[in-house]
Amino acid sequence: MLVPTIGIEIHVELKSRAKVFSKGKNEFSTHPNTNVTVLDLGYPGTLPQLNKEVVNMGIAASLAFHATITREMHFDRKNYFYPDLPKGYQITQQKTPIGRNGYIEIEKNGIKKQIRIERLHIEEDTCKSVHTGHATLLNFNRAGVPLIEIVSEPDIESAEEAILYVEKLREILLYLGISDVKIEEGSMRCDVNVSLHEEGQPLGTKVEIKNIGSISNVGVAINYEIKRQTELLENQQKVIEETRRFDDKTMTTIAMRTKETGNDYRYFPEPDLPYIHVDDDWMKEVESKMPIMPEVLRKIYQDLGVNEKNISAIVSNKKMCDFFETMRKNMNPVILSNLLTGDIISFMNKNALEFKDIKLDETNLKSFIEAYEKNEISSKQGKEILPILITEGGDYEALVKKLGMKQISDTSSLLELISQVIDENPESISDFKAGKDRAVKYLMGQIMKASKGQANPALVNKLLIEVLEKL
Repeated sequence: MLVPTIGIEIHVELKSRAKVFSKGKNEFSTHPNTNVTVLDLGYPGTLPQLNKEVVNMGIAASLAFHATITREMHFDRKNYFYPDLPKGYQITQQKTPIGRNGYIEIEKNGIKKQIRIERLHIEEDTCKSVHTGHATLLNFNRAGVPLIEIVSEPDIESAEEAILYVEKLREILLYLGISDVKIEEGSMRCDVNVSLHEEGQPLGTKVEIKNIGSISNVGVAINYEIKRQTELLENQQKVIEETRRFDDKTMTTIAMRTKETGNDYRYFPEPDLPYIHVDDDWMKEVESKMPIMPEVLRKIYQDLGVNEKNISAIVSNKKMCDFFETMRKNMNPVILSNLLTGDIISFMNKNALEFKDIKLDETNLKSFIEAYEKNEISSKQGKEILPILITEGGDYEALVKKLGMKQISDTSSLLELISQVIDENPESISDFKAGKDRAVKYLMGQIMKASKGQANPALVNKLLIEVLEKL
């Protein structure tokens, strides 16, 4: 039986203000070749200067992935010639990556599994090649943008596990706030290594897949490559060690280049940058500024009584989670989670709203939830009030008064209303005694109509049946 072995290398662009070795602005999305310094262009005589903010981000990522921090590290030169590399080398961390031997825990069908991370290292990005019909143009805005490369061990055994791993990794980086991790926009790039071997035998020939533009396509690319390699091996053909690219039009992998010999990048320590010593105080400073991680939030929400479906929806949406965290401490978290993952997000999606656009605040949302909890408003009334609070905000009590939506829950007032409706509909008493269910439904409708929808329906139903049974 052929067993897949999968490893993933992920490059993540960091959200530092400046680039990793220059004072150039770290902003790629502006006009081409505007955020550029002479160092980014590879001018002779220019000297790199390490951005400490980038190192802090690397330490935070390493801690979040349970990796061991390298206390004494240096940068290396990776030498190769390509149009998008103006210096003729890339500054990276080959010998002393910032983090080693970490892991990410995934869960599949209720079973948890650790995917080991071999290393995390900091390096600079290349400039971006833009291919036109007749030429290749270079955009140096990306040259020198800081990257963290995260290299997994070959612990992944299926496309499903690969997707879970990438999603979990992306979620952690997003909560750390060090990257946008938008794989579709290139701030997170995945290369996948796939090989097949007979169970109990040595690992097979590894094939690298590049150019995967979405997390779902990570799974598609892996499944296609497993199928392709399986067919080769079953037909007694060899799998060639090569680099392939994923084609999202045909949903296949296409050969780019073979790897007959290993690349000789002639690594050596970067002579223009000093060694870095990470002491305990530096690590503690970074750790003290790290936000709460998703797994911790999940446990907190479980202890608050929020159901698993709501927890998953909230934690998987960072902006929704930020909103929930801001609001939850002074109101019922269970009702808040139900509203947030239900009526609130539904209305926002329907009207193309973001959380920064909505007018809900701690005061009016708390008043709304307390009224809902006390049955002062019905579910139907809530669905009318909530969109107004979302789009217009304002004082909850004033809005309810303006709309005339205060729910009637006073027993004596409701009994008076019930008696009035029964007196106007004596035939319903006979229908009820004859066992006709429609009698209660009809009377309920008349009571709600008479109260202009303000009567508490659950309490009305209870009191109505009690009254009818006594007649």
